[in-house]
Amino acid sequence: MGSKTPHREGARLDRVPLPVEAARIGATGWQLARTGVRVVGSAFSKGSLQQKVIKQVPKAFSDLGPTYVKLGQIIASSPGAFGEPLSREFRSLLDRVPPADKDEVHRLLREELGGDPADLFATFDDEPFASASIAQVHYATLHSGEEVVVKIQRPGIRRRVAADLQILKRGAQIAELAKLGQRLSAQDVVADFADNLAEELDFRLEAQSMDAWVAHMHASPLGQNIRVAQVYWDLTSERVLTMERIEGIRIDDAAAIRKAGFDGEELVKALLFSVFEGGLKHGLFHGDLHAGNLHVDKDGKIVFFDFGIMGRIDPRTRWLLRELVYALLVSKDHAAAGRIVVMMGAVGTVKPEGQAAKDLEAFTTPLTMKSLGDLSYAEIGKQLSALADAYDVKLPRELVLIGKQFLYVERYMKLLAPRWQMMSDPQLKGYFANFMVDISRDHKNAEE
Repeated sequence: MGSKTPHREGARLDRVPLPVEAARIGATGWQLARTGVRVVGSAFSKGSLQQKVIKQVPKAFSDLGPTYVKLGQIIASSPGAFGEPLSREFRSLLDRVPPADKDEVHRLLREELGGDPADLFATFDDEPFASASIAQVHYATLHSGEEVVVKIQRPGIRRRVAADLQILKRGAQIAELAKLGQRLSAQDVVADFADNLAEELDFRLEAQSMDAWVAHMHASPLGQNIRVAQVYWDLTSERVLTMERIEGIRIDDAAAIRKAGFDGEELVKALLFSVFEGGLKHGLFHGDLHAGNLHVDKDGKIVFFDFGIMGRIDPRTRWLLRELVYALLVSKDHAAAGRIVVMMGAVGTVKPEGQAAKDLEAFTTPLTMKSLGDLSYAEIGKQLSALADAYDVKLPRELVLIGKQFLYVERYMKLLAPRWQMMSDPQLKGYFANFMVDISRDHKNAEE
């Protein structure tokens, strides 16, 4: 089967004709009106008007369809930007919908791959084992005997999403006429969301991310316990992704993992390495490490699934992160650390440099007195949020996203290796020592 990875390219959604956009505006208006009726209907219940609106918004997003479900999931994972009450309500938002019609699926396969399922595969299960708003996934067998999974984009979804995004962009322009819209940078949020969703709708990009990411991981001995499904490129297109089928144990099923005799410490070590190496060194990391996307195979390797959400940290931000690590842990220059944080995000409240340095020192001193293995990422996150609130700092979404992955890893660490001390591990100790040496060398070279 063809295995050469095509060169990565950008993704875009074509503009939809005005009648299509108008139809979606009508449907959106109808759902918003229904939401308004529900809010009015709860007028006599307890709570403020704001609380009642917040309660109804996730239901409205669910009714509006896949674009808004995806937007809701971003709100759920970004309490710093949207507020904890709204984010909490959105965490219940499910992305599960009935499967597409069988005939439509067959027609899409003919359009994308040039044949019916019976021609393309030895067996193809018409009933998907997973069905979400963007895609559904089927079991199949190749004519050569390999068992595979086939991810198929829901028919007609691109046009619908494109129309919704056009409406959201117009709404963001209007929202920025208000102060809150400006503070949230509504147009930037929507533009970023549109770019990410366009990428998610091109399965070739997902496949390319899979191949590129695992190549980075396998370049180091620490990445040998990491696995990604093989992509079958001759059965993959913009709207169809065919991958090898891999069975395994969910990463959060600690009892089953121990029963199988796998080393929890080695698994956690591989996970930590994947985030550090991918995000801070190569600028490409898996952006959704929930337990459903991480399984342990029969050889004790962690299998990473669903590369639809990838985090990308640009070279400038990676350089700033390295500088921040150096300022906090090597030179202990808190004033410099403060300047770097400002350079990373938009700061609304500017305080005197001396005060800022004191605030950062108060935050970082407890961190420098503990080994990394003793630190709680959840606690660090809380303190960082408090610091960001004090200075009204809005950090780039990618930094928030990588922080979320560390929180996932911390949970798995407590489940699989609760007594493990990260910085006592020879491999990781060596990895971080080399990381710090590289940063120090860069500084030394810059000073000469």
